[in-house]
Amino acid sequence: MNSVTRPYRIITVCTGNICRSPMAEIMLVAAFRAKGLGDEVSVDSAGTTGYEAGRPIDHRAARRLAITKLGSHHHVAREWQAPWFRERDLILALDVDHYAWLRDAAPDQESMDKVRMLRSFDPLVSGSDLLDQGIEDPWYGGHADFDAVWHQIHGAVPGIVDYVGEALRRASLHKEQMQQQVRSIS
Repeated sequence: MNSVTRPYRIITVCTGNICRSPMAEIMLVAAFRAKGLGDEVSVDSAGTTGYEAGRPIDHRAARRLAITKLGSHHHVAREWQAPWFRERDLILALDVDHYAWLRDAAPDQESMDKVRMLRSFDPLVSGSDLLDQGIEDPWYGGHADFDAVWHQIHGAVPGIVDYVGEALRRASLHKEQMQQQVRSIS
């Protein structure tokens, strides 16, 4: 569970970390800032492979984000690192293969429980089979494919913000209760 002494940490994960996961990262950062939670939540992204490590976001993903005034020039692709299982509070897979890869790589049940499909937070598909919650790789497609990815991520963002907001409220309440217990003992 998240400690209120540090930000709640989320990571989005796709294959190469140049299309889907950085789009999700940037969209989530903007959503948390808009809700006033920018200082309480940290979002980053990674790929399950190092194929694209060191490269910028795909220009088509950058174009789609720019339509909504979201900048992506700072993004540099990177590969998933095992310590992040312990360091992150929520691990969001963009497609079913990433979900399976992350769960297989998880060192323990606690880490495995942090892995969720990003679209499991979209009420339109949350009860669907995992295969139906996936976001297909737009890399082989065109602008319309990146638009579709944006819309799929966008549908899940409010649910993720609500979920994390509730986790932060619970953590704050827990801290407050602990402080009251300490005061009553003193």
